[in-house]
Amino acid sequence: MGKFVITQRINNEYQFNLKAGNGEIILTSEGYVQKASCHKGIESVRINSKDDSRYDRREAVNGKDYFVLKARNGEIIGKSQLYSSKTAMENGIHSVKSNAPTAEIIDETLKN
Repeated sequence: MGKFVITQRINNEYQFNLKAGNGEIILTSEGYVQKASCHKGIESVRINSKDDSRYDRREAVNGKDYFVLKARNGEIIGKSQLYSSKTAMENGIHSVKSNAPTAEIIDETLKN
């Protein structure tokens, strides 16, 4: 089972990583100033992850494949890692689609 892990960056912005059941990060968010906005980002991923048209498949300058997940308004809500092939990238998209809707939320900013 996947999980969203909320962390805080050095600049105090919040971000989340969606991790697959094996612990691998499959999607990383942008930074959020407020934790509530980070939670809204997670909900947006849950909703938009089911729709294949929300995935923008891209190629980095080094030739590696990656994808971004966009909200209905076109805003990027998450970015993948770089993949060695288009097949590996498609497997990553499938993993987001299957993990995001039911992933639990772990808030690591609450740990002291």
